Amino acid sequence: MIRKIFREIFRKENLSDFLYIILGCIVQAIGMAVFMVPAKLVSGGISGLAQVINYKTGWPIGVMTLLGNIPVMIIGWKYLGRLHFAVRTLTAVFLFSVFTDIIYYIFPNPTLTGDLFLNTVFGAVLMGIGFGLVYLGSGTSGGTDIIGRILNQRLGISLSNSYLICDTLPIILGAIFFGWELALYALIAVYISGKAAEVVSEGNSSFRQVYIISDAYQEISQQIMEQMDHGVTIMHGAGGYSGREKEILYCVIYRGEVNTMKKLVAEADPKAFMIVGQVNEVLGEGFMNMRYVK
Repeated sequence: MIRKIFREIFRKENLSDFLYIILGCIVQAIGMAVFMVPAKLVSGGISGLAQVINYKTGWPIGVMTLLGNIPVMIIGWKYLGRLHFAVRTLTAVFLFSVFTDIIYYIFPNPTLTGDLFLNTVFGAVLMGIGFGLVYLGSGTSGGTDIIGRILNQRLGISLSNSYLICDTLPIILGAIFFGWELALYALIAVYISGKAAEVVSEGNSSFRQVYIISDAYQEISQQIMEQMDHGVTIMHGAGGYSGREKEILYCVIYRGEVNTMKKLVAEADPKAFMIVGQVNEVLGEGFMNMRYVK
């Protein structure tokens, strides 16, 4: 397993993914350490819980973020999209934790402004851009994404509501320790960061539908099922001009998996025709179970 992980990281064709992840983690860390933490603005997810723990104990935020993600990633391993997706998520969590502590503890006074509004906006935008870059590298931010998928799969809670729960609970704790005014600003920051991430990673919903027309449809279908653990529907069609019969693949994936899908298709057939569109809601196997629909 260790050998497979190192092989995945150091493969030449994966270099761009890890460059996106490294840059994204640096940008996230700047947003966290320079703007969010000095202003006592609690971010969502496990890093938000780490901020609260840091305030009460002085323990390093990055270390707490990393430790908090370890059990979540162990429990949610199968929700990480197999080795390809999991290695990138592990890398993103580790680098964000390290960069955050480096900036926060090596530089004596990293804050640039004492203005709460500026800290909210710039902190949120930078963290959102960082999230988006990590998504482009086919990774995730760890805790919130994994917990969200577990809640979605096991309890039938929609992915958007799952993310809302994961982000809101740490902010409520922040309100208890830092005050409700800061908590309200933190909620604004969570919203802004989400929108910034969507702009960077292209799209504003949690799901994407993909149509693929390719002569290598059998290979692509197999790769999607094996590497991404998603089902694929094969539809029959014909070219309007040529009249030639064609097979069309249809698949629904998560937003953070779009770049992985593009690379998978490009490797199988550089001449493939691919359409990626937004989806508002997905019900059924692999997503929200129909029995939870009210």
